[in-house]
Amino acid sequence: MSGRADIIIRGARVYDGSGAEAEIADVAMAEGRISAVGDLGSSAADREIKADGLSLAPGFIDVHTHDDRHLLAHPDMAAKVSQGVTTVVAGNCGISLAPISRPGLPPPPFDLLADRPEYCFASLADYFRQLDETPAATNSVALIGHSVLRYNAMDDLARPATDAEVAAMQGQMAEAMEAGAIGLSTGLFYPPARASTTAEVAAIAEVLGPGDGIYTTHMRDEADGILDSIEEAAAIGRQAKVQVVISHHKCVGRRNHGRSVETLALIEKLRGELHVGLDLYPYIAGSTVLLPEMIDRAERTLVTWSKARPEFAGRDLAEIAQELGLSPQDTASALQPAGAIYFMMDEADVRRIMAFPGTMIGSDGLPADQHPHPRLWGTFPRVLGRYAREQGVFGMAEAVHRMTGLPAAEFGLKERGLIRPGHHADLVLFDAEQVRDRATFEAPTTPAAGIECVWVNGQAVWRDGEVTGARPGRAIRRQETLRGADRL
Repeated sequence: MSGRADIIIRGARVYDGSGAEAEIADVAMAEGRISAVGDLGSSAADREIKADGLSLAPGFIDVHTHDDRHLLAHPDMAAKVSQGVTTVVAGNCGISLAPISRPGLPPPPFDLLADRPEYCFASLADYFRQLDETPAATNSVALIGHSVLRYNAMDDLARPATDAEVAAMQGQMAEAMEAGAIGLSTGLFYPPARASTTAEVAAIAEVLGPGDGIYTTHMRDEADGILDSIEEAAAIGRQAKVQVVISHHKCVGRRNHGRSVETLALIEKLRGELHVGLDLYPYIAGSTVLLPEMIDRAERTLVTWSKARPEFAGRDLAEIAQELGLSPQDTASALQPAGAIYFMMDEADVRRIMAFPGTMIGSDGLPADQHPHPRLWGTFPRVLGRYAREQGVFGMAEAVHRMTGLPAAEFGLKERGLIRPGHHADLVLFDAEQVRDRATFEAPTTPAAGIECVWVNGQAVWRDGEVTGARPGRAIRRQETLRGADRL
């Protein structure tokens, strides 16, 4: 190592993010980069950290978030840095803060992101400019929401788009790609996009450019019609010649429990002809807006927020219904607009999907919720503690890979996701024997155990159980990634 380091972490068990088993090594950081890895002997640094018994990994990459507004409103990003996350992918499920070019707010589920027009941005360039001026503690990557494009271009979202409206959406997507968007997301399950055709989505995805952009999808149906929905995602990827990521893959409803055997076999088949990936959150409950059709599928429903009756946040919908003397459906109507947690998946499916080669980890947390799903604070330590250390779904090295090197490669995040000299110094120091999630459905904002220190671009953002106040995160444009050849 030439020159003096800013920090040297000595004697850590280093999981380098590649999936290789850990090796004892020293890691040096200088000027926001990893400057050396190995036995650094007498090398000098401004600060040294003895990591005996602790593990060091690349910072975790949360591939499925709704942190778009949270990056600006709560830039310390405590929910994420407390669990070792250093980069978030925002703009999922068809909703993003930009571009919103018409007055007002898009319809639900946009209220999962923002409830006031001042949080909206007319262009992605404007949103990035704000992130540059008021940076967050984590890095971020932006997808553009298809439902937002529909809202801008159409006067009626309950019908397919016309050719002229599709052309308008393509123009918006091209402008966003020029500004640095990494791809397009859809929420085909939600009302604003349900009437869209496969051809409409594929035409917009074609703007991403072969091999350049990425298409992520909250599919049209994750229940009875899940196989058809996977085929639709593949058809869009095939026509547009783009990479596909199936978001938060799951099999919803008791009668679909166990069907991950079928879905994963289909995904494996499709991977022989297309670049298809997937992500998952490690829980049997999901969360989104309170939708009547979801209540019947769920074994239990918890209210996460309600504009009409905020006092019911965190309560069981069935208990609220009994208290009000209403049916669950009528209770849901009385609480609108509102959000909910739905218990509707099977643990065996969660483990099977997690073990599938290529599955990445995404929290899908909703930071604006009054009483959020615990995945917002617990996802990554839960994978390390419950699923890797305790249940052996995979080893610790593979668990780290699924949250670092794999997503960095899938999303083209250059010089991130691996502990290598010259890479950005996004790192997490943790106790592999103690790391675990502590956030619960009753106390969902409890920080994880075992996360000792987290660095983003060489600066500590979490230390001694609290945020440091540093905000070294960067808004990463597509042009700065391995997808950066501008084909527009």
